[in-house]
Amino acid sequence: MSAPVRTASAFSDGQWHRMHPLSPLLRGGIFLLAMIGIIVANLRERLIEWFLPWLVPGATGVRAPDDPVDYVLTHELVPIALLAMLGVALILVLLFWLSWRAHSFRITDDVEVRSGVLFRTHRRAPLDRVQGVNLTRPLVARLVGLSKLEVIGAGLDANVKLEYLATRAAEAVRSDILYLASGQRLAAAGAAPARGPLFQGAVDAFSDGVTGVIDGAEAPVTEPESVVHIPAGRLVASHLLSSATIWLIVLIVGFSIAASMGSPWLLIGFVPAVLGFGAYWVRSITRSLRYAIAPTPDGVRVTFGLFTTVTEILPPGRVHAVEVRQPLMWRGVGWWSVRVNRLSGGASRQNGQDVADVLPVGTLGDVERVLDLLLPGLDQDQRAAVFTHGLSGSSADEGDPYTTTPRRARLLRLLSWRRNGFVLKAQMLFFRHGFIWRRLNIFPLARMQSIAMTQGPLRRSLAVANITVHTIEGPVSGGLRVVGRAEALELFDATETHAIAARSLDRSHRWAAEQESS
Repeated sequence: MSAPVRTASAFSDGQWHRMHPLSPLLRGGIFLLAMIGIIVANLRERLIEWFLPWLVPGATGVRAPDDPVDYVLTHELVPIALLAMLGVALILVLLFWLSWRAHSFRITDDVEVRSGVLFRTHRRAPLDRVQGVNLTRPLVARLVGLSKLEVIGAGLDANVKLEYLATRAAEAVRSDILYLASGQRLAAAGAAPARGPLFQGAVDAFSDGVTGVIDGAEAPVTEPESVVHIPAGRLVASHLLSSATIWLIVLIVGFSIAASMGSPWLLIGFVPAVLGFGAYWVRSITRSLRYAIAPTPDGVRVTFGLFTTVTEILPPGRVHAVEVRQPLMWRGVGWWSVRVNRLSGGASRQNGQDVADVLPVGTLGDVERVLDLLLPGLDQDQRAAVFTHGLSGSSADEGDPYTTTPRRARLLRLLSWRRNGFVLKAQMLFFRHGFIWRRLNIFPLARMQSIAMTQGPLRRSLAVANITVHTIEGPVSGGLRVVGRAEALELFDATETHAIAARSLDRSHRWAAEQESS
């Protein structure tokens, strides 16, 4: 049964469209605010005297030797100074206007953005290479109802940014890009709705922005609710029960001992270290607040962030590896986290892991729901490889399907040799690691690039080898060490056969066509 054809928005007609008129101010406003701050800081005494004279009694007449305000007043240059200030303001407005006129985008078979007045730039992201579309709402932009889009391309520095659009327009553009990237065509758009008065539009945008700041990221009402909810207390506790907190405690104890032994000067270095850790800790928590993950027709939608809200879409077939891990300090409370390898472009990697951590912290039930979104179609055998044997099982368990480190090499994996191993299923390869810090790595064979086996002199003497699965760069490691050489050779050959079959059956890069044919 065919799905209804989606209608294009007014931005997907193949014509060039300009960004929001406030875009130059938001893109270059930091520099302008810095200049205003410098001016205010230099004139603070004069401003206090003019507007709050009772705060500094007796300050009248106290002047710096070269006070520019005194010079203007003494030489009766007030009209000229006001004209100069007006001229600077007009020049800034003209520069912002020229920047806005030169900054535009269009959607054809590519997403194209051109910008620049003196130095022109033209960036293009082919739709068939789109790996996702991120919608980011910085705090100031949210207050005026604006958002920016980042189209994630396949390649280094291949991302294309659309800064800034009205939030509703950005949602429509993102929906169009993802639908076109799925291999479908959009129906022609109808007549664009008539625009209301500019002032009323600004009021509506500001109202939407304030509502978004208070209630969280705006989401279309037709989309499903988040399948996972992370309480704020659990999020804070997960950061307290982390290796960074342990290192902070060690640091505090060490500096305290050193100070008590007659080296108080060490406290000079201790304070910046604590402040730096505090800033990192607060940023990590605020970044994960308002977390939500939900299925949509265009992929998995992940939303996070308290001040700057980021909404990212992972289209089907764009996840190259998945890791479920459990630090030692989380074992007692039964918490896990999930992260992935996905193409994100150079710009996104510079901004952090982005959507690499698709589940910051959650229960086993949360992990199951997230994996169902990231790896749809897990059969009963594959689910057992994950939840029954993969996360907490070992070779001592009855029916364990994993091929683990042989007993002859257990000294190389003294604690984890019963867990350290692999299992190959029809569409996926599973690597199980760790006795103290548990990890399970899952590699969809259709996304795998290659597999390698290596041996050093010691491993050769013990007839064991290391296996490495090559995927795109990301936080999920593709290595598995110390497995039997004969078993590694069998895995090497079987993986090649299964990967070819998986690629021939994979249609996830044209997911909309799959939905229509089903």
